[in-house]
Amino acid sequence: MGRSSLERGEQESSAEIINFCLNNPSIPIPMKTTSRNLSVAISLLVAFSLVSTYAQERVPFPIEGRWDIVMSKGGKEIPSWLEVRHSGNHTLVGRFVYAFGSARPVSEVKFKDGKFSFAIPPQWEQGNTNMEFEGTVKGDSLKGTMIYTDGKSYTWVASRAPALIHNMNPSWGKSVTLFNGTDLAGWHAMGTNQWIIESGVLKSPKSGANLVTDNTFMDFKLHIEFRYPKGSNSGVYLRGRYEVQITDSKGMEPYDDQFSGVYGFLPPNEMVAKDAGEWQSYDITLIGRRVTVVANGATVINDQVIPGITGGAINSKEGEPGPFLIQGDHGPIEFRNIVVTPAK
Repeated sequence: MGRSSLERGEQESSAEIINFCLNNPSIPIPMKTTSRNLSVAISLLVAFSLVSTYAQERVPFPIEGRWDIVMSKGGKEIPSWLEVRHSGNHTLVGRFVYAFGSARPVSEVKFKDGKFSFAIPPQWEQGNTNMEFEGTVKGDSLKGTMIYTDGKSYTWVASRAPALIHNMNPSWGKSVTLFNGTDLAGWHAMGTNQWIIESGVLKSPKSGANLVTDNTFMDFKLHIEFRYPKGSNSGVYLRGRYEVQITDSKGMEPYDDQFSGVYGFLPPNEMVAKDAGEWQSYDITLIGRRVTVVANGATVINDQVIPGITGGAINSKEGEPGPFLIQGDHGPIEFRNIVVTPAK
């Protein structure tokens, strides 16, 4: 008997599929190609072709990546940060960190012929107008302007953020006590000093200046103990750039702007804050960009990547060692037993 048109079609399609699989070793050859598995094989062929086409055609835009920004504003250098990534084939989205506040989403970054622009609504800034950015990209550098919420224009430059290689097995040096319990030796205030020492405790009885170590560190383990009154807020900045939040959060959801979160980026996996007025502790390990936070004995952030600087950073020089900064500008706070173990 002669073959039906369906049988001839199946045989021809089977030959095409087998030939395709022979030319693409990652696709298995069907043992028996019938009308039942023919549709599955065709689906695999189509899917593989689409993925292959996307992989061949998808070329990153030059602006994609993470950028450390320095803004010139009012005679000062203001650290900021930008991340740009693709969403699908043609759309660019991102995140932006200004001199204060948390990382905020950028719904679209427009890019054409080496020029880009985007806008974000105000967060803690005064005014109701958007912050508008324009700039150009050249290699691993950006430069541009920002129209602030007050309508004034400011210039800025940026360099591609360093990868900060992670050492899996660092060798640790000797532990160093950063606060001696008697005075502010090894520290300096960023403004008029309100910090005092009483009974071996470092206290900021009211909002005022932040406190910064004289020495700088790259990779380290930090132990720090603290106590705050009800409703108060502080933070400890790692390398002066990445804030681990200290705030009265007992009973709250574990968000990235609450107790033990890396502000605006990494939330703790559970809320372990104690009652206000109790002594609490952080044990923090930072190697490259990867951080582990143990709060009150519980690991709440485990070996996670910090994408970039947080609001309030002293600078955006991520490739360099930096100091520890403890916040004194948000409310009353007390510290004791501050010990760092640097990597060799």
